[in-house]
Amino acid sequence: MKDYDYYNRKYERYQLDMDAYNKRSQTGPCFICEIVAKNPQYSTHIVFEDDKLIAFLDKYPRMYGWILVAPKEHREQAISDFVMEGFIYIQTMIYRIAKAVQEELGAERIYILSLGSNQGNSHAHWHIVPLPPGVPYQEQQIGIFKIGILKILEEEQYSFAALIRGKIEF
Repeated sequence: MKDYDYYNRKYERYQLDMDAYNKRSQTGPCFICEIVAKNPQYSTHIVFEDDKLIAFLDKYPRMYGWILVAPKEHREQAISDFVMEGFIYIQTMIYRIAKAVQEELGAERIYILSLGSNQGNSHAHWHIVPLPPGVPYQEQQIGIFKIGILKILEEEQYSFAALIRGKIEF
């Protein structure tokens, strides 16, 4: 089991240019739709994909193993844009992916959040965030957004995505 100090020793952290991020989020194309369309400028490490949804590693992870799950069809409201069966399917897949991540990383807790805004990053999506043991309380919950982004090598992200892909239980 790896703890928070392990990740902080292994990876550098950097601060995200929030002005540039917000500008891209509000004026650029939908990043999830671009990932679904396989636009090479939006390449990512896919953890799971079928005809209904896609799950991939976050481009800006603050915790190791941070994954986003989204419907492939552009929908903006996390509840009202779904019929019950579609919503339950996504939540079932979130559960399966989160369980694989928790078991692989030995996470103390898994956060599941739906973020986004009608003004930017509007495509409905959910974040699966593993919390490793030993994270100081101030850096848990909302505090995870105040710490820097982990700089993880592409090869390692590729390997981790493949590992989780193989652990998802059906």
